[in-house]
Amino acid sequence: MPEHHLRAARFEAAFELHHRRVLAFAIRRTRSLVDAEDAVAETFAVAWRRIDQLPAGDGELPWLLGTARRILANQHRGARRLGALLDRLWAQPQAQRSVAPAPDSPAIDALARLRPDDQELLRMIAWDDLSHAEAATVLGISVNAVAIRLHRARGRFTEQLVKDSDPSRTSALVKGSTARERNA
Repeated sequence: MPEHHLRAARFEAAFELHHRRVLAFAIRRTRSLVDAEDAVAETFAVAWRRIDQLPAGDGELPWLLGTARRILANQHRGARRLGALLDRLWAQPQAQRSVAPAPDSPAIDALARLRPDDQELLRMIAWDDLSHAEAATVLGISVNAVAIRLHRARGRFTEQLVKDSDPSRTSALVKGSTARERNA
């Protein structure tokens, strides 16, 4: 039998024999079944990657439980760090947030008819209040490419908006967003 078949058979045997015990071990040490199942999945992923280091016979279960214990410790540390980060974020004053147009507005309808990449760029600039440089970083393109794409996306947005609304209102909306950008 080829080596990879032997390794797979060894892993499957260890999984069948010890999965329930490792899961019970994890359940007793976590707050949720999902966390326990994640730890068990990671434990057996480690076992698969290190199948040659997995002791045979009576050493299998302790090795798997030791691996699960380290994974659970990492989960707990991660949860504590996340909690501390959330505490720090909640303690900071909230930044002023841009408000998106109402879901049933002509602008939202027009935006929804654009290509996804146009929608994303317009949202980054208008709703997330990103500069061209920031949007370029997010998208992984140059600042010049952002400016070009934004110009084209605004044109397509205006075309869609004109189909739904009064042209005098549309030009005021487009001019307003352009003036805002010039002031930035």
